[in-house]
Amino acid sequence: MIRALVSTACLAMALGGCAATGPQGAATLTNPLLASGPDPWIVHHGKTFYFLGTKGDRIAIRQTDDLSKLAEAPEHTIWTPPASGPNAEGIWAPELHRLDGKWYVYYTAAQDGHNDDAHRGVFVLENAGADPLKGEWIDRGRVNTRMTGLDGTVFEHGGKRWFVYSAYDGPDSVLAIAPMTNPWTLGPGETVIARPDQPFERQGGRQILEGPEFLEGPRGDLFLAYSASACWSDDYALGLLHARPGSDPLDPASWTKSPRPVLAKSPENNVYATGHNGFFTTDGGRQTWIVYHANDGADRKCTGARSPRVQRMEWSKDGKPVFPVPARAGDPVPAPKP
Repeated sequence: MIRALVSTACLAMALGGCAATGPQGAATLTNPLLASGPDPWIVHHGKTFYFLGTKGDRIAIRQTDDLSKLAEAPEHTIWTPPASGPNAEGIWAPELHRLDGKWYVYYTAAQDGHNDDAHRGVFVLENAGADPLKGEWIDRGRVNTRMTGLDGTVFEHGGKRWFVYSAYDGPDSVLAIAPMTNPWTLGPGETVIARPDQPFERQGGRQILEGPEFLEGPRGDLFLAYSASACWSDDYALGLLHARPGSDPLDPASWTKSPRPVLAKSPENNVYATGHNGFFTTDGGRQTWIVYHANDGADRKCTGARSPRVQRMEWSKDGKPVFPVPARAGDPVPAPKP
C-alpha cells in the first residue's frame, strides 16, 4: 500500500504536509500543507511555488520549490495596511499575479472602523521587481467595481484581460465580470453573470457566490469555479460556470452553471467546507492542480483552522475539468514538481 510508504510523522501531520515516494518513485505529499491557511493561493513561476492565504492584518508570501515542505518555508510579510483609510481592515484572500512583467497582488479590504459589506472592496498592489519578496510594493488603490464586494481575480482570454469579483447585490453575493484597461482599472461593461439560484448556493443562512477562479480548458472552453454558500457551513462547496470557445464572457447567456457542486465535503474522509480555491499548472502547462481550503471535521465554522490542500486535476475526453474527491488528511496524493 502507498500508505505504508509514508512515515508515522507524516500521518500524524503535526504541522503540514510532508513528502514521500509512491510506486515507481512518484513524489507524493500529504494534506493539509499547513495547519492554517484560509483562502489559499498558489503561483507556479519558473521552478518556484509562491503561497498566500488570508492573514487578516497583513499580506505574506511563502516561497518553496517543494510544496510538500511548505510548512518549512519562512513567511515573508510584504505589506501591512495603513492605520486608517479604505483598505485598513479585513485583509482577506490575496492573489499574486504576474502581469506585463510586473507582480500584482489583488486583495480584499475594508474601511477602518467599518469592516462590513458596505465598506469592502478589492484593492491592488504592484511590484516591478523580478522577485515578489523583494522590491517595493506600490498601492494602486481600489479597483473601480460598480458594487462593493470581495475576492477579485484576473484572467487573460481571447486576447483580453478580465476581472471577476463577488459583488454584494442586495441580500445576495453574485459574480460580476468586467474588461480591464490596466491591471488596476476596469473598463465599461461590468455585468453580473451568476446569482445564487441553486439550493447548494444557499446553505448556512446566506445566498453567496464568492471566490471566483478562471480555468481555461484544453479545447478553448472557459470555466469559472466559485465558492457557494456561507463559509461557516459544512456545505460550503465549489460550483462551476462554463462558457464555450469563442463566446462573449460579458454576456450572461454565454455561461451555463453546473446544477451540483463540483467539489464538496467528503464525510467518509472527514473533510468539510471545501472551498475558496485556486488553480495552477506544472510540467509546461500539461498538469493542472487545484489548491483549496477545508476543515478536518464537521461544524468547525469559518476560522483560521481552515487549512490548505493541493490535489491533481484531470480533464475528460470532451475537455471538461474533473475535480478530485477531497483526500483524507494524512493520505498521500501526487505532488507537483517544479
